Amino acid sequence: MEEPFRILLTTSVLVLLSILASKVSDRFGVPVAVVFLALGMLAGSDGLGGIYFDNAVAANFVGTLALAFILFSGGLDTNWRVVRPVLGRGLALSTVGVAITALLVGLFTWRVLGFSFGEGLLLGSIVSSTDAAAVFGVLRSRGVGLRGELKPLLEFESGSNDPMAVFMTLGVLGFLQHGGFSWTSLAGAFVLNMAGGVLMGIALGFAAGWVFNRIRLDYEGLYPTLSIGVVLFVYGVSEYVHANGFLAVYACGMTLGNTDFPNKRYVLKFHDGLAWLMQIGMFLVLGLLVFPSRFPQVVVPALLVAGFLMFAARPLAVFTALLGSRFSLAERALVAWTGLRGAVPIVLATFPLMAGYAGSSSIFHMVFFTVLASVLLQGKTLMSAASLLGVDEPMSARPKNPLEFERTPQMQGDVREFEILPNMAAAGKSIAELELPRDVLILLIRRNEGFVVPRGHTRIAPYDTLMVMAEPGGLRVAREILSAPSVREALSGHPKEEPAEKTKKEAEETLRIP
Repeated sequence: MEEPFRILLTTSVLVLLSILASKVSDRFGVPVAVVFLALGMLAGSDGLGGIYFDNAVAANFVGTLALAFILFSGGLDTNWRVVRPVLGRGLALSTVGVAITALLVGLFTWRVLGFSFGEGLLLGSIVSSTDAAAVFGVLRSRGVGLRGELKPLLEFESGSNDPMAVFMTLGVLGFLQHGGFSWTSLAGAFVLNMAGGVLMGIALGFAAGWVFNRIRLDYEGLYPTLSIGVVLFVYGVSEYVHANGFLAVYACGMTLGNTDFPNKRYVLKFHDGLAWLMQIGMFLVLGLLVFPSRFPQVVVPALLVAGFLMFAARPLAVFTALLGSRFSLAERALVAWTGLRGAVPIVLATFPLMAGYAGSSSIFHMVFFTVLASVLLQGKTLMSAASLLGVDEPMSARPKNPLEFERTPQMQGDVREFEILPNMAAAGKSIAELELPRDVLILLIRRNEGFVVPRGHTRIAPYDTLMVMAEPGGLRVAREILSAPSVREALSGHPKEEPAEKTKKEAEETLRIP
């Protein structure tokens, strides 16, 4: 047993090196997952650090805990109004798309690599989920965005397809170990697992919002602490009733993120930082668990699986799931190429290790090498692919808010932010035309790379973010007015984006923040 100070010192060095090494991702456009995994391997028993670690149970626990907080943070940042138009296609990608990917990889490894069909399906289930967070990490490092509804589609898919991969992996592993496969029992378990996860997450998300709005804590730091308890409780109680805990924390985060509550900005910032810490810890532990000396045994089959996954399985799954959608051929091709694999497949590969399944070490190292090949090839070519397909656009940096409010007992009212989307009636109206209650004050408008000082004649542009101060009742009225759908949206049911034009006076009001 190592002395505590040695463990803490080693951990601190690895975390600090990971943060510094993340600059490599920014400079060369390599997903941070590769950087963190590489550091873990270098610190491991086959690397310079010489840290021997082969505890699959501990790695699985760290990965499960980290994924719960990462998915919760992703849910908090998901705007329901932005996701709603792509909800159906996102669900198709995260369920049908994952199943098709797993089946195709299983067939490939069975017919080409000589695996049994069950083992091939297990490998396919493990590598079936994507990590769109890695995609946007690469894009942000080069200041590139995606046009139209591609971004919300990929974000929603990445947050919702992990539970499907977990369900399939555990289901196939259970069949291989115990037999007794039954389509009826599988269908029943699927409905309970997925539907239960969604319902538990939404219900507990509303309950958490109610608690945040009713409880008045004396210390601001207790609000993020309360949110940590929420995440752990939601995941734990969902798994206890055999619902999907990962899907539950994502749904809970999305529900809570689209609810107004005190200190919301503070909680969001806290979970953004916590998600980064969880990513670093998870990738480092998974990197320590791998033995690079065993790669030569799996490099050829892993490269074949990675190639089939990138060029055949993922495209076929995407084009099937998006069949008949309004996405163009170029947009579907970009979605197919953004199937980067991340930490989830590596975490799932620890389940066979924990179960003591024969050949689980080879499967783990195949999955690890497949993930590396995927993120390196697709990560390095992603921007070129987006540009070639004509679906990229410049990404404007979100400016820092010049006004920050700390809630105190003497403060009359709360401060909330409301984003105005093109399909809302408030877009294009002047502040005076909104007819907000007299006790509702618009403090500031964030627009593009700057800020607008609000006046009665100032017109609200699409994608403006309004900082509003009022009592809770006034905030609810303001939310109803600002988020009301436009006449066109109400009649057609489909939002139509139109470019916003600034008047000369509004342009003069914009405050450029250095």
